[in-house]
Amino acid sequence: MVDSLDKSQNYPFEAWNKFIQTTLKTSSSVQPMPLPILDGSKFVDPWLSMINQAWKTNPYKKFLSLEPAEFTEAFQQLWTDTMANAFNTMNNYSHFMQQYAELMTTETMKFWGNRNKLEAVAQPEKGDKRFNAPEWDEYAVFDSLKQFYLLTATTLLKTTSEARGLDEKQQHKLIFYIRQFLDAISPTNFTFTNPLVIEETVKSGGQNLVAGMQHLLRDIKAGQIKMTDTEAFAPGRNLAITPGQVVYRNTLIELIQYTPTTAKVHEFPILFLPHWINRYYILDLQAHNSLIKFLVDQGFTVFVISWKNPDASCADITFDDYLTMGSLKALEIVKDITGSKKVNTVGYCIGGSLLAMTLPYLEAKHDDTVNSGTFFVSMQDFSDVGETSVFIDEPQVALMDGQMQSQGFLDSRQMANMFNLLRDNDLIWSNVVNNYLLGKEPPAFDLLYWNADGTRMAPKAHSYYLHNIYLENNLIKPGKIVLNGVPIDLNTIKQDVYSVGTEQDHLVPWKSAWRITKLIKGKVRFILGGSGHIAGIINPPSKGRGYWTNDKPVSTAEDWFEGAEAHKGSWWTDWVEWLKIRSGKLVDVPSMGNEKYQPLVPAPGTYVLEK
Repeated sequence: MVDSLDKSQNYPFEAWNKFIQTTLKTSSSVQPMPLPILDGSKFVDPWLSMINQAWKTNPYKKFLSLEPAEFTEAFQQLWTDTMANAFNTMNNYSHFMQQYAELMTTETMKFWGNRNKLEAVAQPEKGDKRFNAPEWDEYAVFDSLKQFYLLTATTLLKTTSEARGLDEKQQHKLIFYIRQFLDAISPTNFTFTNPLVIEETVKSGGQNLVAGMQHLLRDIKAGQIKMTDTEAFAPGRNLAITPGQVVYRNTLIELIQYTPTTAKVHEFPILFLPHWINRYYILDLQAHNSLIKFLVDQGFTVFVISWKNPDASCADITFDDYLTMGSLKALEIVKDITGSKKVNTVGYCIGGSLLAMTLPYLEAKHDDTVNSGTFFVSMQDFSDVGETSVFIDEPQVALMDGQMQSQGFLDSRQMANMFNLLRDNDLIWSNVVNNYLLGKEPPAFDLLYWNADGTRMAPKAHSYYLHNIYLENNLIKPGKIVLNGVPIDLNTIKQDVYSVGTEQDHLVPWKSAWRITKLIKGKVRFILGGSGHIAGIINPPSKGRGYWTNDKPVSTAEDWFEGAEAHKGSWWTDWVEWLKIRSGKLVDVPSMGNEKYQPLVPAPGTYVLEK
């Protein structure tokens, strides 16, 4: 059997394609679905009605920020393309049948005990942990089920990626929803097709399913899947425990100053602007993986903004307020307490977007307070936002605007459930199997505890960000963004910059993070770290996930990576050396607060504890 069909020998497919093209020209769209039926005064598509009814009975729907109509539309698009491009479809089907025949042959031989030199026909993608258990290979029936699923999924995704008549965003969205469907129907997610669940059910007499139902009801009530032992951690108890003091508080921020651990400190202090979609203590988890403790122990004076968790009382907070009450006010206080005229700044994710606007604002005001800027997984150019484009488009933003107006804020669970879909097998379906099918409690993991400890969004500020920065990409347009009456121009940023992207980032593609090298006047050192958006940043030297550097001038991110040098260890050590050169001389340690800004409460403060 051949891998592809000879088009010249398949005249029926030519005739079929011609027929379909004629049909498309004479009708506004192909209608592969059943004809609608009359229900009272409304016409109802029976297929869409069935999908909606099935969705209503789905116990996991609260954890999946998906609309059934999106799946229906995706399959309509795929079906339409299948009809219109029959030759391509049959080519893929032919290849599928060839591999299926090979699969049946090898599995039959395995069934009869011959396992010598029999290579699997279908293998999981790199990083796919769903079939890691040895039972999936040891038992022929489960090995067959696994490979048939993987073969089917690969074929369907290949067919989807070849769909015609779609722009890049539509293609990306189509592939995303087809993949979500395929991930949901994986045999790992069902009691009687997962050997581990069957084994546990027999061993426990079904008690795993009883416990699993209790876990499911608990999580439905909470509105999110429990991904870690939430009783194992708490900020101020065993997270966010680096000693410090809150030295200032307003309605938007608490400013934390950390207690020095060295006899002398570097002259220029560091100010962190964390993201406000999650809490600041990702920078200060436990002693062994706290970036803040690492910097303090290296002789730096560190300040961190802890953002308030907005509620309905924050409905009138604007993006201007994040500038004036946030970054600008914090810089003023840091200088007042330390006596330093210069401050090194760090922005994480959306905090990096705020920093990218703060620097041109200060330049326009002829204020040279900021000595350098560091950006962790932060975008300035939003022309390629990666997989988040599936959720954040004009209709979705309009829906969020409506939700924020009615509630006075955007619920953190809505954002968390949406972003979890970007890593659904790791963050959703693995927990479905563990919590509900195996009936186990999730293990204790500090990163996942922090991930579940989300914050709400202030409506006016978040809507401004989504419309002006995310959707319209106005930050790279000189003067288009105006904050506190000042036009923002990234090209006026002249400070030295250290920028970090991460290889597997689903939220900020590293090539988009690299774009800062082309947007500002200052000299940029770009670093590519291993892992993703969070684990790639919280990468202490003891972990050492590795990183890449390339200081040669290049035109594209692809060229940068092609010439990059790989390093072992953590980029933290590289960054510290970069910071030391830009942090002045060693001086006596400053006081904790001062007469004007006296310590209020010990770190981690009060805002980080607000639920």
